[in-house]
Amino acid sequence: MKIIADLHTHTIASGHAYSTLKENIEEGIVKGLLAIGTSDHAPKMPGAPQLIFFENFKVIPNKIQNIHILKGVEANILDYKGSIDITPEVMGKMDYIIASLHTPCIAGGTMDENTQALIGAMNNPYVKVIGHPDDDRYPLDYDKLTRAASKMKVALELNNSSLLPLSTRLNGRINAEKMLKKCIENETMVIVGSDSHYCSDVGNFKEAIALIEKIQFPERLIVNTSMEKLAYVLNSPKFI
Repeated sequence: MKIIADLHTHTIASGHAYSTLKENIEEGIVKGLLAIGTSDHAPKMPGAPQLIFFENFKVIPNKIQNIHILKGVEANILDYKGSIDITPEVMGKMDYIIASLHTPCIAGGTMDENTQALIGAMNNPYVKVIGHPDDDRYPLDYDKLTRAASKMKVALELNNSSLLPLSTRLNGRINAEKMLKKCIENETMVIVGSDSHYCSDVGNFKEAIALIEKIQFPERLIVNTSMEKLAYVLNSPKFI
């Protein structure tokens, strides 16, 4: 199995990442990716860019050498209704939107509250991915979440960064395995992401792939194993 696209990458624009978009793209080319998505944090994250940053994505080429460049954002979920910090005008310009729970933007609630926050975000037609739903600071009902994601045609992220020893997320590996097993049960699509904050981690899926192999997660439920399947999470699959 080969992961052909990394849609969860950050640049220096996020305020706490350390590589440029050019460096990330060059790393994606070296790693043999067919597509890379840039998904810096939306404005409510401390240090993140303002909306004008995302509005000007039109200046970025759609393709460099043999790699497609997708323009996205990691939006912050702001309340238990699933509101995000991107305006409808900007949403419509993005190739995809990841929606995530982040501690600087929303406090952890009950299992029901956290799960409803993610489901509420999925009700937004522009939200195609739920980022790192694997953190015990936000306990989740994985059966309810995976059923909703399957129904709404949203992919849940298997986040490689959450599986690393230095991750600030709590019990990421345990929760990711729980999520994947429920995804199998409920026919829920998954997208593998690096969540890179430094260019050398672009396209690094080592821990995620090991977990996939451990539980024999089916490739048919992984979005980013082909360009055709990648359309599942895109608002404008113009390159297919």
